[in-house]
Amino acid sequence: MADLRSLILLRNDPEEAQKLLQVAEKGDVDAQYAAGLIFAEGRGVEQNDAFSYFWLSLACDQGDEDAKLLRTVVAVNMSQEDYDSAEQMLTNYRSGAWHPGNPASVQ
Repeated sequence: MADLRSLILLRNDPEEAQKLLQVAEKGDVDAQYAAGLIFAEGRGVEQNDAFSYFWLSLACDQGDEDAKLLRTVVAVNMSQEDYDSAEQMLTNYRSGAWHPGNPASVQ
């Protein structure tokens, strides 16, 4: 389980965001939820609805109910292009064509 205490109020800290993403890449559900949240808010990373939806979907896959709620909120404002990008990232991730540490590889 990820230690999310360093993300107090999800401060805008790129270094902490990168640490969180490394934990999320390893499959930690709490870190995946938090990754979705920081991408939704643009905290320590550039705001990106597609990445937010991607990380929240991975947390949803593990049964995280809060991730389902936040993913719905994110999806309401997504463009079709962002949604398609997120779905492609999920397809790549689930098929093994995703490379941890390189978020661009999920596109």
